[in-house]
Order: sequence, then structure tokens, then C-alpha cells
Amino acid sequence: MRRALAVIAGGLLLIWPAFLNGYPLVFSDSTAFLAQTVEPLMIWDKPWIYGPFAWVFHQHVTLWGTVLAQGLIVSHLVWLLAHVLGQARPWRHLATCAALAFFTAAPWSAAMVMPDILTPVAVLCVALLGWGWDRLGRAERAWLIVLGSLATAAHLSNLPVIFALVVLAAILRAGWGTVLRAGIPLAGALALLLATNLVGHGRLAVSPYGSTFFLARLIADGPAARTIEARCPEAGWYLCAFAGRLPTNSDVFLWTPDSPVNRRPDGTPIFLGGVLLAPEARIIVAETLRREPLAVLGDALSNFVAQLRRSQIGDTLSRHDAGTGVEREVAKGFPPAELARLENSRQMRDELKPIGRRFNPLFSIALLLAVPFVLLAWRRAHRSGDLRSLGLLLCLLVGLTGNALATGVLSMPHHRYQARVVWLLPLAAMLFAGRPAVPPASRRIEA
Repeated sequence: MRRALAVIAGGLLLIWPAFLNGYPLVFSDSTAFLAQTVEPLMIWDKPWIYGPFAWVFHQHVTLWGTVLAQGLIVSHLVWLLAHVLGQARPWRHLATCAALAFFTAAPWSAAMVMPDILTPVAVLCVALLGWGWDRLGRAERAWLIVLGSLATAAHLSNLPVIFALVVLAAILRAGWGTVLRAGIPLAGALALLLATNLVGHGRLAVSPYGSTFFLARLIADGPAARTIEARCPEAGWYLCAFAGRLPTNSDVFLWTPDSPVNRRPDGTPIFLGGVLLAPEARIIVAETLRREPLAVLGDALSNFVAQLRRSQIGDTLSRHDAGTGVEREVAKGFPPAELARLENSRQMRDELKPIGRRFNPLFSIALLLAVPFVLLAWRRAHRSGDLRSLGLLLCLLVGLTGNALATGVLSMPHHRYQARVVWLLPLAAMLFAGRPAVPPASRRIEA
């Protein structure tokens, strides 16, 4: 009972910004995830995963159900990680969750109706399955497999992150059992994406139109724009009409009404332009990679560094950030009182962003303080041969850096992308730095 109460209390702590706001936090992309079950629609640019996941908990009654579930999920995973490390105590769990709640960006992702929080959830699931299997019960293992598969599939940038964790298991020579267990969520995610895209889009593909996103990134960085200029007009591509005047911002290219994706040269609007552009995008991307591989690699590394440096909150908290679509979907699919609660929230009154930004200096200090403790824990685990601690710790670190690489390469760097995972560093400092020395007989992971 004490353990259950500690996990519940920790979950509530981890969504405190929603209580401050008076309603779950929302973002412009929340519109699409709500539309997946309200309309319902298969959105071309988003997997049909998070919308149904959120629906399980809100049931078109209130979005509070979704964020409460997200807080409990994160709290439970933190408990399981502490349990695997032999440090699960109710009082300690509450202290850990409180520290995460007020000194990291974790609650600002957990309290938002977005799949952002599922990225660290996927990382934790893989870490626990790979390096904590022998200390988990059957129900816990099954739960982590299902949750890890859903979380990995919820955002396409999660796939390379989780793949990196599987590669990590192989590099550490943790044994084929560890590698296979770490790979279960990735396999489950791929199966989910293939099945949902086949049903919804008629294509057996992980990302039927992902080439449009990669093209947007390569155009913004320059290599694809140069390819279009060099090959047009002979190539006969649709984008030849925009050669020399393509947007240098990938978000502008993808989403603004006047971009080449959404409006033809004669000004005619295009419905589902990203879908129509995908076949041509694949050709241009392949040609660009052939022509300028080093430039693409250099830009990717630059974007990776830029994303690593962006981890503050604030770019999702204003009424402008939420857009107008969320209100439309809530009005369509939820009771009138739910729309009233949304409209009366601090976010919709533009009062939340100034409050949230005040916490950023605290987050930066917490990250700086965490670094030496994490390095100390890494050194101690390596020197003592504690493979469990070493594997779990490296999973969190690779998940953090892999997220920056994946989002930097596939999208435009944004603070919210790294803010969703950067709290894994302070978590590692709290759980690993104070772990007692492991006896030699307990250093290896049981099969």
C-alpha cells in the first residue's frame, strides 16, 4: 500500500504544471492527435499511435485522464528503475519525484497532451527490459513490453533512439539475451507502424511520407536546395518552379499556407501537399545524398549540437503555441464544460509562459550539478564491473544524446524536443551516484 501511494503521489507531483494551469497543457500538434479519434482521421504526418493511446484515458470526457495516466506511468518507471538498482523506498521515491518535478523539465512534458513524454518512457522501458529483466515480475515485464512498443511507435524520431540502445547492448557485450530483450519494443513498434499504415494509408511502410520531412530539413540546410537548382528545369520536378526561392526554414516549408508544399506556383491551395510531394521528395533526397554526402553529414552534426543546447521550456506554453485547432476538436468531441475549462486555463489567457520560463535557470543549474555525479557513477560502475549499473546508466545517456541526434537530423531543433528527455540526466545522478558498491558475485546480470 505504501508503494502504491508513493507511486500515485509521485505521479501527481510530475504533472503539477497542469494543476497550476487549471487544465492539461496543449500544443498546436495536440489538434492532430485529438482529431485521430474525434473525427476520426489518419493524419498523414503523424503515426496513428498517440491519439488512440490518449483516448484510452480521456474517452472523450476529459483530457485530465490522459495527463494523470502519463504522470503515473513516469512515476512507476522511476520506481521500477530504483527497484532494479535496489533503492526503491516510498520516501526516497517521493523525494526523487519532487526533485524531478521542481528542478527539471519532466513535468512540463508529462502534463502536456503530446507524445513528447513517451520518448523518455521508451528509453526507460528498454533499459529496464535489457538490464533489469531478472529483477522484474512477469506482469512488470509484459507491461514494459507493451508500453515500450507503444511509446517507441508514438513518434518516428524514437525509432533511431531505441535502435541506438539495442546497438549499445551489443557493443557492451551484455549477452544476446540482453540485446534481444532490449530490441523487443523496437520490433513491437515497427509492427504497430506497419499495421496501422497499411490499414490507414494502404501502404506497408514504417513512414509512408517521411521523405517529405527529410527533404524539408535538407532544403533548409541547403544541400537539397542546391540539388534542385542544379537539376532543374531538366529534372521536371514540381519543386523546379520554386528553384532559387525555397524557404530556409523547414517548419515554414512544411506548414505555412503559402509554402511550396501547400500552394502551387499559381496560388492554388494543395490538399495534403506533403503526401503528394513524398514520391518526388524520395528522389531528391537520394540525389542530394549522392551529390553532397559530406555536406549533409556536416549539417547533421551541426543540428545535433544545436539541439543538445536547446532544452528549456517555454516554446509550448502560450495561447499562440496552442493554436486554435485544439479548441475546435475539444468542442466537437468533448462535453461543453471541458471546452470551458480549456478556455479558462492560464495557458489560454497567456499567463502560463512567463511563469514557466522562471524555472529555466533552476533546470540549468540542476543539469550542471548532475554531470559530475553521473561521471562519478559511470567511473565506479566501470571499475567495479557492475554491468547492470553501467548498462542502465549508459542507456539513459545514449537515449538523451540519441534524441538530440534524431530530432536534429529529422526536424528543426526546438527546445521541447530535448526538454522531454534531458531530465534523465538528473534522474541518473540521483539514483546511480549514491548506489552502494556491488559485491563481485552480484555484478553480472542474471540470464
